[in-house]
Amino acid sequence: MTAPTRVAVLGAGSWGTALAATLARQGSDTVLWGRDAAQIEALARARRNPRYLPELELPPALRYTHRLQEALARADLALVVVPSHAFAHLLEQIAPWLPPQAGIAWATKGFEPGTGRFLHELAAERFPAHPAAVVTGPSFAREVAQGLPTALTVHAQDAGFAQQVATLLHGPALRAYSGTDMLGAELGGAMKNVLAVATGAADGMRLGLNARAGLITRGMNEMLRLGVALGARAETLMGLAGLGDLVLTCTGELSRNRRLGLLLGQGVPLAQALAEIGQVVESVLTAEEVARLAERLDLDLPISLHVRAVLRGEITPAEGLRLLLAREQKPEYPADLFCGR
Repeated sequence: MTAPTRVAVLGAGSWGTALAATLARQGSDTVLWGRDAAQIEALARARRNPRYLPELELPPALRYTHRLQEALARADLALVVVPSHAFAHLLEQIAPWLPPQAGIAWATKGFEPGTGRFLHELAAERFPAHPAAVVTGPSFAREVAQGLPTALTVHAQDAGFAQQVATLLHGPALRAYSGTDMLGAELGGAMKNVLAVATGAADGMRLGLNARAGLITRGMNEMLRLGVALGARAETLMGLAGLGDLVLTCTGELSRNRRLGLLLGQGVPLAQALAEIGQVVESVLTAEEVARLAERLDLDLPISLHVRAVLRGEITPAEGLRLLLAREQKPEYPADLFCGR
């Protein structure tokens, strides 16, 4: 395919709105789609997203629609930005309208709920003839919308397509890198949300900065061990898609997953915490899928598994901490880490 210039951003939440605004400002012919007709009409009138990014004035060149057929007409690239639980359904919806020459990319982080399948597997199954890429990395939507410096990475099986999408995103304040490890890029973007709940809970219990650093580092260990066992490249997980996103989500005050952990650590029940946050918190579903992968591969990932237990209501954060501290002493890294286990 030729380099994409006409982009349909599918999903009008905070991240979709920020990416659409950035692309439009950088000269791409961009349309933002959302399923709620009233919301989209309000965006078009006010040139703002009052629910998710009320402070961001949207560029005049950005177009809006609630009709998928209209959004995808003549599109060179469909950029999907919806929660992971809605990803597969949206792929089915766009299938009749995606132009034959168009590529597909997504800035969604997570797995297919209930199966643990990676999103690139779903895309390859539904659109085998279209190039596909994942856009990920340490990026809060509000900061991207404000034009603050941000680094992203784009991974695709086709290195040329990854480069095309990265070039499209690259701009004055947005650096975009490229790679070909889709599995590693997706694992890092999904798993960091689970680990952010753990660090948030530790901060909610006022356990100190040492505990936070220890949880981030040992969480990185779990990400590496699961990634290598699945066939991901360690360097992907040590880069923007893994370590970069992990540090941001575990420490940044804009992180919903960290905020969930903070509230749980302060004793707030899960349902109340989610209602207070008011947006999708990916870790609730992702923790189940990380545990499913760990069990299938017979891997011991204590932080991730304790987070799942806390989210299920099986243990409290304080009980999870006691279980972690009671584990036996052992080497920091297994000798065969980079041999697939």
